Amino acid sequence: MIFAVFTSLSDASYLFHLKVYNPRIRADSVITQPISKSQAEMHKQILGMSSSGKIFCLYPEEFTYKEMKPHLPAKIQESNLTSMVLFLKRMDIAGFGHCHFISRPAPESLMQALEDLDYLAALDNDGNLSELGIIMSEFPLDPQMSKSILASCEFECVNEVLTIAAMVTAPNCFLHAPPGTEEIALTCWRKFSHPAGDHFTLINVFNAFKEASANSTSQYYSTEKWCRDYFLSSSALRMAEIIRAELVEIMKRIELPISEPDFGSKENILNIKKSLLSGYFMHIARDVDGSGNYLMLTHRQVAQLHPFSSYYNSRRIPEWVLFHEFSISEDNSIRVVSEISPDLFVELVPQYYFSNLPPSESKDILQDMINHLSPASAMKEEQKTNDDKGNEQFPQTPTEQRCIIQ
Repeated sequence: MIFAVFTSLSDASYLFHLKVYNPRIRADSVITQPISKSQAEMHKQILGMSSSGKIFCLYPEEFTYKEMKPHLPAKIQESNLTSMVLFLKRMDIAGFGHCHFISRPAPESLMQALEDLDYLAALDNDGNLSELGIIMSEFPLDPQMSKSILASCEFECVNEVLTIAAMVTAPNCFLHAPPGTEEIALTCWRKFSHPAGDHFTLINVFNAFKEASANSTSQYYSTEKWCRDYFLSSSALRMAEIIRAELVEIMKRIELPISEPDFGSKENILNIKKSLLSGYFMHIARDVDGSGNYLMLTHRQVAQLHPFSSYYNSRRIPEWVLFHEFSISEDNSIRVVSEISPDLFVELVPQYYFSNLPPSESKDILQDMINHLSPASAMKEEQKTNDDKGNEQFPQTPTEQRCIIQ
């Protein structure tokens, strides 16, 4: 017989971590708060079914009757809605204002989702799915990764981008090292590190896992031991293997080309970066002071590298990076980070998105590059300067720039 008694709100059993998406800065915040009444009832039922005994759940009276919420907030109200909106568009449910949600999401979240799909060229001028958007909706991934996969068909690096997609979709493969073994774990992980960044490190990890699986005599045991030796999660890597196989089947079903493996060549590394930039151009940050304080181009939030990044504690910290995820916590961090060149960014970024970026030193640097890369833009800028000098008393009304979706 088991007696379980919980007497304090500080008890870990009555606190839970809730991930909340902020559409303004396109980031997840992890907050800690007391559980709801429905959660408390669920805990009681689960513990009651495990074995015979009694459970005493003791809460402060004021919290129980005044502060304790009956239910958790609906997931749709605290998540990134971009994938859901893409799905609804594919189902030809375009009128979100008249859509009867059980729990209606915030209008700001819906607008942010539509804006992101517009930047990704998934929508046409009428707000319906474009041909590209229809293909993107075939993948059970976030739209940015789907766009990167489609771009990889053009840049002939599908094999590698599919591996990246599987690895970032699966749970984190790097295990938290037990106390006292942190340096050993870092030494093991450095064997997979790639100078181009974390996305490429993930490819190395996946390929090494596949090789270990193929070379094992007793597959389950040997692969498990290999993962333990390198402080890697075997379950996460097996999940990545399953996800990648599913993505390959989708590629075959919709008749998209799959390139031959060519990982490691200079051209292949560049093409992978181009593919990732095609989808994740909204996830760019710049080290503004040389000490690892990265300023986001989109919303000017400051973040640091996550400890699992191969650049963490590195002697050389890249100035411009593309990141997969930004989360707000005690130490704001960007995860899965790879170095990019600003030249590559200005080559691939949609002009409509770039023009909407908030003013910053980083944007000025990129604008100067665009002006130098485009002779026509430079001539227009010079002509504008001459006109301003010669006709100060007759200022010209600037023409409205046409929005272009690439």
